[in-house]
Amino acid sequence: MAAGGGHDTLIKHVLVVGGGTAGWLAACHLAKALRSADATGVRVTLVESADIPTIGVGEGTVPAIRKSLQHLGIDEADFIRECDATFKQSIKFVDWLHAPNRTSHAYHHVFDYPANNGLDLTPYWLMGGAGNASFVDAVSVQGQVCDAGLGPKVMTNRQYEGLTSYAYHLDAAKLAAFLTKHATSKLGVEHKLANVTDVVLVQDGSIQAVTTDACGDLEADLFVDCTGFSSLLLGQKMGVGFIDKRDTLFVDHAVAAQVPYASPDAPIPCHTISTAREAGWIWDIGLTERRGTGYVYAADYTDHDRAEAVLRDYLRESIGDAADEVATRRIPMRIGYREKFWEKNCVAIGMSQGFVEPLEATGLLVFDATARMLADQFPPTQAAMPLLAKRFNDRVRNAWDRVIDFIKLHYCLSKRDDTAFWRDNRDEAKLPEGLRENLALWRTQPPTVYDFPNKFDVFGIENYLYVLYGMGFETNMAPLEHRYTDTALAREDFGYVRQMADQMMGQLLPHRQLIDRIKQYGIQKV
Repeated sequence: MAAGGGHDTLIKHVLVVGGGTAGWLAACHLAKALRSADATGVRVTLVESADIPTIGVGEGTVPAIRKSLQHLGIDEADFIRECDATFKQSIKFVDWLHAPNRTSHAYHHVFDYPANNGLDLTPYWLMGGAGNASFVDAVSVQGQVCDAGLGPKVMTNRQYEGLTSYAYHLDAAKLAAFLTKHATSKLGVEHKLANVTDVVLVQDGSIQAVTTDACGDLEADLFVDCTGFSSLLLGQKMGVGFIDKRDTLFVDHAVAAQVPYASPDAPIPCHTISTAREAGWIWDIGLTERRGTGYVYAADYTDHDRAEAVLRDYLRESIGDAADEVATRRIPMRIGYREKFWEKNCVAIGMSQGFVEPLEATGLLVFDATARMLADQFPPTQAAMPLLAKRFNDRVRNAWDRVIDFIKLHYCLSKRDDTAFWRDNRDEAKLPEGLRENLALWRTQPPTVYDFPNKFDVFGIENYLYVLYGMGFETNMAPLEHRYTDTALAREDFGYVRQMADQMMGQLLPHRQLIDRIKQYGIQKV
């Protein structure tokens, strides 16, 4: 029954409007939770246009995606084969601290938790207990694994398990096609190809149906808006406003390019490379057949022609004059989020909900997490919608605010002063209040778990530690040294990390070799 029925009416049909990664992830999570493949389950239908391609600005993920793929019953080897996927263990930040005409600087934000054998090593590292080792190398093996070009697992590891934590790099269009097949063949999602031409509302402002050119009016009890930046349902038709966050995060465009390897057996980096430039940063992601690259920039601080030239100059360092022939595409990005994410019987997932630059793979992370949240707390009746919508809105808004804090952290810690873009990013007046307060506190003591009380926060203490101390953030330990008396134990733990790093160098395969073997032999399921 469509919107407008009694409040005790059971929800029997969900319509996801829009495909791409966000739409198909939402459909998969909903169909799995609501048992759409069973006759007694809630129907899930996805309608998408055959004329709108997947944007695919970034092709990176974070480790949480492993849990989702496993939860959805996806074979990891099939996923790797069909999505041109490779492993990702870190984001390596290059030249974020200083302009490149000075001493080059780089650090890893790895996915492994810092070593903790019952002892937090952070204060001991700050007091010099690990010698000259960087923070990441003192508390984790993973930065060294990445720099050695090694994969995260051995062939005896089971599906979704590794010697180190990992995510993936992937082809976004192939992922959408892969999820389409899985949703329709395994989870019971009905797939329709049509263009939405109108959205029909009832008197209370709820959606009754979407009108399409090929399938007529499609009615449902709950609608999921996955129509991207246009937010056709929630934004355009239901009038939910947009909160612009460009006053905090300045970048609002990307120019992207797909680049072939110099040779078929070229090494594949097992991390995203993020290189700072004059008005933003360049991503460089290694898939099996090509690299995905792009320059994310702020149009208020440069122009589009200059941005394309910056990207081509970067590519010239690896492919020479062939950089001049690479095809590029410009992608405008709307930075911010909706005032509400669930209004009446419409929920936004994906870029219709919000978007910030793809640093730290935030887009897919939030889309996946909120789709899973919707599925896990799906209302059984229309009467349950208002309370669930309120909680969903509160949690998702908090998630976006915390994401914005974390992304801004990367910029404001920079010591770059070579352009107005970097100088303005360092301006404390442009920082979110919560981030400003945290930085003031962390100058006097290291971060603790009490600074991250919300378990639904997308980024936690470990993420902050890697970025703070990778960027040379200074915490004054002098007044605190008397509290930390386990110096000998800390030295043992630092030594253990060094020992494990040496051990893994002999165990792990080069990344491309690992991918080739998985494609040939698969991955153990038990």
